Amino acid sequence: MRNLNIKHSFLILIMLASMVACKKEVYKIPDPVSSLTNDCIKRTIGPNIVGLPIEFAYAMAIPKSQGKIVSAQVEASIAGAASTFLEHRSFYTNSGGVDIPVTIGTPSVNKGATTTVTYSIDTNAATLRYYYVIPEEARGKSVSFTFSATSSDGKTVNYKLGPYAISKMDIKRNLAVSNANNAYISIEDMAVYNNATLGSSANKIDLVYLYRAAPTTFTHALVSPGADPAYLPGVVLPSGMTKKTKLRKVFNLQDRNLANLQFGIYIDDKDFQELSLVDAPNYAIGLRAEAGTWVETADGKYRAYIFINSINPAGSAVISILRYTL
Repeated sequence: MRNLNIKHSFLILIMLASMVACKKEVYKIPDPVSSLTNDCIKRTIGPNIVGLPIEFAYAMAIPKSQGKIVSAQVEASIAGAASTFLEHRSFYTNSGGVDIPVTIGTPSVNKGATTTVTYSIDTNAATLRYYYVIPEEARGKSVSFTFSATSSDGKTVNYKLGPYAISKMDIKRNLAVSNANNAYISIEDMAVYNNATLGSSANKIDLVYLYRAAPTTFTHALVSPGADPAYLPGVVLPSGMTKKTKLRKVFNLQDRNLANLQFGIYIDDKDFQELSLVDAPNYAIGLRAEAGTWVETADGKYRAYIFINSINPAGSAVISILRYTL
């Protein structure tokens, strides 16, 4: 966490003094750490999506007179993916606002649902970051965590957090699409195909990406294979590509996970559950960077949100997808 500078601390003291004056209560300085103590916060916000990490900051401290910290661990109610880890470094923020790591132990070890760091230096306080990478087994369920620390005098403390709901959504980021090449999009596969890679997947294609410079209202587009041919000018579709997918174009919905952490908006399960595309068309034209489209597949099995990360005037784009299984 960022350290407060003197100016900020002074402002906080003024605010505390004002609160005391209003309530006529005497401010009491918190007691110093007198035994092995711990605390923890969840740092990430937004929906918890399979394959993405949930980040925590776990702090622990013990008076020097009572010994040192020898280990820290986290036990999840559902074992995290293999890439789950507990930092073996503690961080402090320098005057330039940069996080500086200090190694305090050996790299963490995962054993079942438990992740452990063993300390390798004498220390009485540290804050370790824990990254729980959500596994497929947790989809649609809830996950809880027990953080614990052990000191050299044999004492142990723990801190429980959760439960946290895990989303049913899938995510796929930064897929390249291009006119008359990587143009076929499957929501079921969350993949992009071209004529060479399509194989037997023609019946899985929900959308066709295309670019037309004229008319200028057309430009970048996502069109259902079963749409009126007027919205697929010059396109010859492979046999079996006939789905009529519903779409609704939207602007100013830059989901943070799809937009590579650039914005503060999140789409979650409830958005898909409440979405209605009953009267939606089967095409979306005039798309631009940071626009998006809501999608519902012809069989009603999936709803999705496709975000346009970037476009190229020559006729290509990069897209990212959130998908919800109905």
